[in-house]
Amino acid sequence: MLCKRIIPCLDLKGGRVVKGTRFKDLRDAGDPAEQAAFYSAEGADELVCLDIAASREGRGPTLRAIERIAENVFIPLTAGGGISTVEDVRATLLAGADRVSLNTQAVLNPGLIAATAEQFGAQCVVVAIDFRAEPGIDGPCAHGQMSDRRASGRWRVYTHGGTVPTELSLVDWARQAVELGAGELLLTSMDRDGTVGGYDLQATAAVAEAVTVPVIASGGAGSPEHIAAALTEGRADAALAASVFHYRKWRIADLKDFLRQRGVPVR
Repeated sequence: MLCKRIIPCLDLKGGRVVKGTRFKDLRDAGDPAEQAAFYSAEGADELVCLDIAASREGRGPTLRAIERIAENVFIPLTAGGGISTVEDVRATLLAGADRVSLNTQAVLNPGLIAATAEQFGAQCVVVAIDFRAEPGIDGPCAHGQMSDRRASGRWRVYTHGGTVPTELSLVDWARQAVELGAGELLLTSMDRDGTVGGYDLQATAAVAEAVTVPVIASGGAGSPEHIAAALTEGRADAALAASVFHYRKWRIADLKDFLRQRGVPVR
């Protein structure tokens, strides 16, 4: 059985790590390079850094921030935010990222997924999907396709840092992203984000059952039990968390010990 991964996430805005609740009420959570170095030493399996304001502000990736983070970690780094062209992808990888996360631009220009996978390999492409539970959204999708399963309309996809709703349903878009070349999916529940009330296990499992690539669960981690549930009931291959790590509520080593005791294979 493949080992499950534990992934801290650095949401960046204005050169600082920030964390909010349901994508709002952002508060400072430290210096990106310092946080990255801490997690690398703590035993995190990977690190994700996302510039959450780039798409809304209509700018490209913050390459200097990525460089600073990459200089301080010895674990795989995924970087996203403001990546809209293959040239942006190349620049992000040259800045030190191992993979890129595509979110808003993947929806607006699905061909970017295919072009990135073709030039750099599917293993470099993480498609991040922000979603919210909204029953009854089935109908024409953003690319003129009809939803092929009514149940998949239970979760709506959002872009631009969770501010713009689309007509895409979560499971349909996840399938399409993988068909285009995504090597992994990062699913963030906007309803659960920052609430420490647990992940959306139903949505995560629905996507995991529908695709053939690894799925990362995000949004809502508040206890080790939540992480264990995401990796078992939610069928996720990795669990991402932010505030519980940023504010040192958990040690990653202690979390991994807890998961091993629950029979969850971790590194």
